[in-house]
Amino acid sequence: MSAVASSARATPAIGWRDVALAVAPLVLALVVAGIVLAVAGHNPLEVYWLLLKESFGGVKRIAATVAASTPLILTGLATAVAFRSGVFNVGVEGCVLVGGLAAAYVGFTFVGLPATLLLPFALGAAVIAGTLWMLVPALLKARLDVDEVVTTLMLNFIAVSLTAWLVNGPLLAPGSANSATPMVVEAARLPRLMPPSTLNAGFLIAIALLVLYWLWGRGTALGLETRLAGLNPRFAIASGINVPMLIIKMMLLSGAIGGLAGGIQALGTVNRFVVGFSPGYGFTGIAVALLGRGSAIGILLAALLFGALATSGATIQLFSDVPIEIVNILQGTVMIFAVARFGWLLKNRQGGK
Repeated sequence: MSAVASSARATPAIGWRDVALAVAPLVLALVVAGIVLAVAGHNPLEVYWLLLKESFGGVKRIAATVAASTPLILTGLATAVAFRSGVFNVGVEGCVLVGGLAAAYVGFTFVGLPATLLLPFALGAAVIAGTLWMLVPALLKARLDVDEVVTTLMLNFIAVSLTAWLVNGPLLAPGSANSATPMVVEAARLPRLMPPSTLNAGFLIAIALLVLYWLWGRGTALGLETRLAGLNPRFAIASGINVPMLIIKMMLLSGAIGGLAGGIQALGTVNRFVVGFSPGYGFTGIAVALLGRGSAIGILLAALLFGALATSGATIQLFSDVPIEIVNILQGTVMIFAVARFGWLLKNRQGGK
């Protein structure tokens, strides 16, 4: 086993080819969006400069971009943890929803607890909800080899319907005409880092988890085992690694991080749970993980990219005649080219069976 660990520890250095593969989806997306802009009569360079300025042109704009990136860091990390072990978990979106609702429920129900207890309790509830949400697909994958893409994808739709029913039914705020829970109490809210922006302590939690992910992947036995299992499951089994149990652990960890993402969004930004709580954080997290090539720094940069597009797209129409659909095209194109790598990985995995 020491030979296996030492071989897995020898991670190849990042070369120009790796950098090119990481940057290629963004470059191709800029080219495609530039063609659309030119056909529509806009100067692509001017539009891109405006997007850049709206995302990073000042402290307040940077804070807004970082705030928008926070849930994407976590969902990208949740996806990458599963991908690392060869598991294609596309159900992080569902974990975000159930985690967000669990955190909000604790935040408006146990109002008598002090902040030192209530906030960790609410975040812990989000983590537990996300973990449990991944339990069934993890067991199905590990014990019966049921395709996790199908089970986790279907669970997303169940999560949407379940949370919507709860918010419109037993958890609906009294006297509210909107599909929303009561507001969480002040003691359950994550502190703001740069008020009045929505940037909160959840960003620090996300960065801390990224650092732990980097250390875990490089310096722990479990991190090395997951990498080996993801690269070659047959060799991992032959080396004595319990791959089914490893799959269960990684899917549950992925669900826990996804649930935490929802909890941070509920307690730090929205301060309640509403229908439409997530605009697709879990799905965007797939693109973040793939665009970042599963590395901690890559996930951070990819999340900042999508966060910048989200914040600039919301304000670009105020300062130009460029339609917001252009930003949507840019986001979608980046995701298409990034997720193309997902198809390539899936094809390779099927070919190796």
